[in-house]
Amino acid sequence: MSFLLRRAAFYAVAGFVAVTLNFLLPRLMPGDPATTLFAGYADQLGPDDLASLKEAYGLSDAPLLAQYADYLRSLLGGDLGTSLSQFPTPVTDLIRDGLGWSLLLGTVSVLIGFTAGTLLGSFAAWRRGSRFDTLVPPLTMFVGSFPYFFLALLVLYLFAVRWQALPQGHAYGMDVAPGLTPEFLGSVATHLLLPATTVALVSVGAWVLSIRNTMIGVLDEDYLTMAEAKGLRTWRVMGHYAARNAILPTVTSLGLAVGHVFSGQLLTEVVFTYPGLGNQLYAAVTTHDYPLMQALFLMITISVLAVNFAVDALYAALDPRVRGAATASS
Repeated sequence: MSFLLRRAAFYAVAGFVAVTLNFLLPRLMPGDPATTLFAGYADQLGPDDLASLKEAYGLSDAPLLAQYADYLRSLLGGDLGTSLSQFPTPVTDLIRDGLGWSLLLGTVSVLIGFTAGTLLGSFAAWRRGSRFDTLVPPLTMFVGSFPYFFLALLVLYLFAVRWQALPQGHAYGMDVAPGLTPEFLGSVATHLLLPATTVALVSVGAWVLSIRNTMIGVLDEDYLTMAEAKGLRTWRVMGHYAARNAILPTVTSLGLAVGHVFSGQLLTEVVFTYPGLGNQLYAAVTTHDYPLMQALFLMITISVLAVNFAVDALYAALDPRVRGAATASS
């Protein structure tokens, strides 16, 4: 079995476990799960209303396996239930509205953190022992030790409230009509800058240390000595030969970094009132919207698993040793 097939099987099992736990959580609550879910609406519901809602939300008195089969059929059909707080809006419609913004924020944050960490870590390794190497890695780790929400509040206060250099929140200006226009795209980029930078600042320290430590081991290789002996420019040797080979081992940690960034991004979205999944999850928790919470937890879990599988596929494509080892073992 090839490397990718083994990884796909692992993530499929992990996804199945996540789906099963998501199904069981409301049913493991003490007492009747339907009564617990709709407790906030008890004074508005009669017995017939409660029975209808139980049927609609898959919480009938049918055997557990029958409920589980219905749940899987609903998932495969793209039916994640109906929101309680925004009834009768389907949960899939709410998630669709927030997923694109979360993907945009997460992608930009990872790219900023990875690019900045690679550049700073590579230069620190190349100038190891210098003042830059002494100051930058500890400084980035110090900034990265702050909780996401604290750093988000600090950045928001400085750049949006005190200096008023950037907008305070949301994904675009209220005076701009959505569309593929320069005004709208510029507004999106401006509103994205603060939350994306906040998330990237927390993650950049880990990338700096990872790239620096890996590149220090690469600097003693013979091919770098040969490149310098050929008279190649210093920046070409550092970037094309040293940093390029130091980046490959760090690709394996990209999946873990994405999971960490995504968890912090949820809190950052709340601080900046960014209309992504994090803001939706906060609203679902405060309004006790259990169907929306369930769907968001499942969506976040599946997204992280999918990103990790994509990273494994990228690593297998970049490193022929992985494919060779998989072929030899199969």
